[in-house]
Amino acid sequence: MAATGPRDIPAGGFAVHRDAWGVPHVRAADELALARGQGYVTALDRGWQVEVDRWRAEGRLAERLGEPGLAWDRFAHRVRLADTARRAYAALADDDRAWVDAYTAGVNEGLTRGRDVPELHALADPAWPGGGDLPPHEPWPAWAPLGVFLVAHVLFSGFPHVLWRDHVARTLGAAVARSRPDVPLTDVLDLLAVDGGPGSGSNAWALAGARTRTGAPLLAGDPHRLLELPGVYQQVRLACDDYDVVGLAFPGVPGLPHFGHAGAAAWGVTNAMAHHVDVVAERLNRTADGGVEALGPVGPEPADVAVANVRVRAAGGPVEHRVETVETARGVVVTGGPDEPDRTFALRLPARVDADLGVAAWRRLLRARSARDVTDAFATWVDPVDRVLAADRGTVLSVTAGRVPHRDVSGRALPLPAWSDAARARPWVVPPGPVVVEDVAVDANERPACPEIDLGHTYAPPHRARRIRALLDAAGGDGTAADQSRVHADTLLGGADDLLRWLDETEVDEGVRGIGTGGVAHRRHPASVRAARRLRAWDRRMDADGADAALFAAWRSALARRVAAHPALAPLHASHGLDPVFAPWLSVTARVADALSALLDAAWLGIDGAGEAWSALGEVVDGLGDAADHDRAEPDRTGAAPVWGDTHRVLGLHVLLDVPGAVVPCVPSLPLGGDTDTVRCTASVPGISDVCVRGSVARWVWDLADRDASRWGVPFGASGDPRSPHFADQLAAWADAETVPVVTDWTLLRHEETR
Repeated sequence: MAATGPRDIPAGGFAVHRDAWGVPHVRAADELALARGQGYVTALDRGWQVEVDRWRAEGRLAERLGEPGLAWDRFAHRVRLADTARRAYAALADDDRAWVDAYTAGVNEGLTRGRDVPELHALADPAWPGGGDLPPHEPWPAWAPLGVFLVAHVLFSGFPHVLWRDHVARTLGAAVARSRPDVPLTDVLDLLAVDGGPGSGSNAWALAGARTRTGAPLLAGDPHRLLELPGVYQQVRLACDDYDVVGLAFPGVPGLPHFGHAGAAAWGVTNAMAHHVDVVAERLNRTADGGVEALGPVGPEPADVAVANVRVRAAGGPVEHRVETVETARGVVVTGGPDEPDRTFALRLPARVDADLGVAAWRRLLRARSARDVTDAFATWVDPVDRVLAADRGTVLSVTAGRVPHRDVSGRALPLPAWSDAARARPWVVPPGPVVVEDVAVDANERPACPEIDLGHTYAPPHRARRIRALLDAAGGDGTAADQSRVHADTLLGGADDLLRWLDETEVDEGVRGIGTGGVAHRRHPASVRAARRLRAWDRRMDADGADAALFAAWRSALARRVAAHPALAPLHASHGLDPVFAPWLSVTARVADALSALLDAAWLGIDGAGEAWSALGEVVDGLGDAADHDRAEPDRTGAAPVWGDTHRVLGLHVLLDVPGAVVPCVPSLPLGGDTDTVRCTASVPGISDVCVRGSVARWVWDLADRDASRWGVPFGASGDPRSPHFADQLAAWADAETVPVVTDWTLLRHEETR
């Protein structure tokens, strides 16, 4: 719908208004002025964040932050991130390029004020190695917004999981093949098949009009990502004579590509968990003239080689670090190389193959007037592959969007050998068209029921999807935007029973003591038996004030550590030999925690599930002492039982956390309910830490009957400046899984001078 409201805007100009939460509402007469205004207000509110992502896109993070930025810079150059963004920018249609250019001009204008933040001034602190000068403002290159989008998504695909499965096959798989040749490799891979890890997950659901109080559809959901500080998404409104859209933007990227409400139409996405990036095992050799050749399907073939010199900030002046980048006929080499032959892998990235990031879809979405307009816009979507829910006032549609190569399931599990026909490029899958949702639709990264959109290898467990559907069914046909918080806030842990079944009481001898650590299976200490009874009686809710939830989490962590250290899994601890940027995806303890239930069932591997479960509980009971017998926390009593929120708290992942001596902006440490696989996703890493570093990076509810009845929220606040009152003013509401109102009445907003 076209914007109404303030009209005293000069030609080519824009105006900025704010609501009570500091959310920017940008108004302009035309699309290009509006794009410039969006760029301006983004740089003003998120100056540090967008500059950091621009440095990441250029592979220049270490130049500013020193050694902690080097691993990323090496990866950015090897994946040829900036070059991919340049190619995609050069291939844009003229009108799309003009739109991106207007946004970039606004960013450069806004950075004249937006760079005045503590973090940028800290870079000039002489106490830092190499400090003493404030980094000069360097205008953004035209392609930078596309580079920032790549920064947010280049590691969002499933390819790091392929690297993990390759590690499993080479280590545990090889060991099993020697000792148990009757066990196929697929069984070994299936043991650790849950694709958790950084970046995965999201919830989205739709209620058709028959299921709502107003008779018009509702869309809602929450994307799950690393809880970066400032936040991954920016609440914003973009209004001009042609359209008026509220939604969640990526700071540094124009438009509202993932979540938006245009009045008559709305949309939201989840990760489709598709296998859209081919991983190819390469064999590279140096040639006599210093070049590199790769072994392809018909023999050796030349590879493209370039060298980047990465400057690393250090005391006494920057140090140059040489990064060789190689691209074969199959893709960019991201780890290994001609001098590291053991594990060399290339990626075939759809965005690089087609020199296309889907920018046309970003712009077209803003003009959507119907659910069909939304799905038509997503027809040109590229990366990542998403499940899309779209609605207008009478229709809800579901569609899968993005570019996925034709591969059968066996071709998605492990890297493809470059020297075989299997690694040849495949045409993109043509997914089925939009499906009309007559009742309820739920997407939560589970394996889809429709084979035509089953484009991945492994998916999230089905617990979140089942729970959301059950909560929606319980509400009947009376859904409202306000009551969707009941779904967002749910803390029922669907997978708890898969673990708790190992704490049965068969063959219990209550007179036998000493299970503690290293006890004998099926002979349990009375305190452990009482703790097990508590857990079996527990309501399976991971509430912040739950003592039983805390006991379960402590037991699960102890169990993850025990199983990860089991001799049967010792091969997994061998060095993976991959680039350091992939380390989070190759943490053995984290991967074991994701796959605990399957591993406990693996008697053929030599793991005694009941023995490990009871021994882990004994460790926890020994550590808790008398508190293990308390039914609930009693803060005034010595020895009161701990509750889940004591250790389950949010940690904003600021880029300066890894920089020695840096003063890091922080947010209040609030107790959190929820867990990795609850609808209220507040993920921790069992066996490593209860601290929440990944979870809902936004919550949104779009009401198609009345946009002003819609709701939204982010973990921290609208501003990225730690001095702002809006830096973390939404945190308390987010911790309670609440949202704040969407306000679109211009008379209720505060006008802000932009010069």
